[in-house]
Amino acid sequence: MQYIRRGGFGIGGFTLIEVLVSMVILSIGLLGIAKLMLFSSRSNDSAYLRSQATELAYEILDNMRANRQEAISLTYDTTAGAVATTAAPPAVICNGAAQCTTTQQALFDVYQWKLRLNTTSNPGGPAIGALPAGAGSVTTTPVGPQATVVIVVSWDDTVAQSTFGAAATTQSITLETLL
Repeated sequence: MQYIRRGGFGIGGFTLIEVLVSMVILSIGLLGIAKLMLFSSRSNDSAYLRSQATELAYEILDNMRANRQEAISLTYDTTAGAVATTAAPPAVICNGAAQCTTTQQALFDVYQWKLRLNTTSNPGGPAIGALPAGAGSVTTTPVGPQATVVIVVSWDDTVAQSTFGAAATTQSITLETLL
């Protein structure tokens, strides 16, 4: 290696101190990028759960629109505390093979919806629910020939909310419409 002299000092390359300082700066930058990726991942997870909850709210609303008379008769009404894992399935399973009345279809729709809400709704079998600790309620208020429907879907969003520093870990969406 050939040294070039300037002002009496030889320039031979980087010193160990310069390399260590560079490595520390690079490490801090990489840690920042890793934290940003973690934050982004949890935000995406939270957004995914919100979109699943929205889809489930519209699913039960579509079922109610398809069976409007039973919806106005309050057959679809359910509370958030009614969990499908403890409730027995309806007497008639309306899967296309059996002839169902409109009331039986409404009860089956609510049962299926409750199963799809909660990720732990099928103990011992494959997870069929979409939301961790998912719960939902449907409240119908008849107004003449129409009805106002309020659908609330809630879920546990602890993982994402801990990233944001939020105290509330239960998230919910509310869908209110005229049927």
